[in-house]
Amino acid sequence: MPLGGVQQWIEAERARPPAPTRAWYWTLALGIAVLVFGAWLTQIFPQQGHAIAPGYGAPVLAFEFAGGQDDLEAIFGVESDPQQVARLAAMRTGNERDYLYMLLYAGFLGCGCFALWRELRARALLAATMLPAAAALCDAYENWLLFDIQAAFTAGDYSPAMASLPYPVAAKFLLLALTNVVIGAAATRFGRWWALFGTLAILAAIPTVMAIITPAAFAWMLIPSAAGGWLLLLALAAAGSWRAIARGQPLAG
Repeated sequence: MPLGGVQQWIEAERARPPAPTRAWYWTLALGIAVLVFGAWLTQIFPQQGHAIAPGYGAPVLAFEFAGGQDDLEAIFGVESDPQQVARLAAMRTGNERDYLYMLLYAGFLGCGCFALWRELRARALLAATMLPAAAALCDAYENWLLFDIQAAFTAGDYSPAMASLPYPVAAKFLLLALTNVVIGAAATRFGRWWALFGTLAILAAIPTVMAIITPAAFAWMLIPSAAGGWLLLLALAAAGSWRAIARGQPLAG
């Protein structure tokens, strides 16, 4: 579609009265898929590290913030540790399956921002659909680095990829936090209770910065921080789908 045609389509969409859209159905379905797949994937990753700081929470988070060989040994264990092989295998399997999870997660957030745009007609929401896509690309690059780091550690070597790891990790979490802020801000326009939950989702994004700066103490906060906007969007999707069904009207295209 030519650029002029895209602009005309956007302007035509802005002129439409707010109404539930088919995008809420997709958002709800993807949100449920993320919930189910995420719960299963969490069990794939190693549940215990060798000697990671308690502030990291799950070993997978400690791996994302690893900065040297000492960190890797704290996650997977030293060569004499009988659990090292099992931890390495579990981490690799989990990161391999994380590619599907990142697609589901990015689809859920992107579809939700699109549905919010169709309801509120704010251009910022349409632009926000690109945030989770960018986060997914950062996650894909991060996983590629993690595979290289893990392979080198298994062979007893140091991977130069470790020097690049902090950048996609920080970018991914900041992009997801910004997406949650956008979702929270949009929710404030739906009424008093939604405004309360939207404000909480915005505030929940703050610990992301703390976790990036001091991961050994605050990395565990990344999960509940991201969950604020995620749960809010899932509730908005359920409410948007229910409104259309209750009105007996087909969802707009």
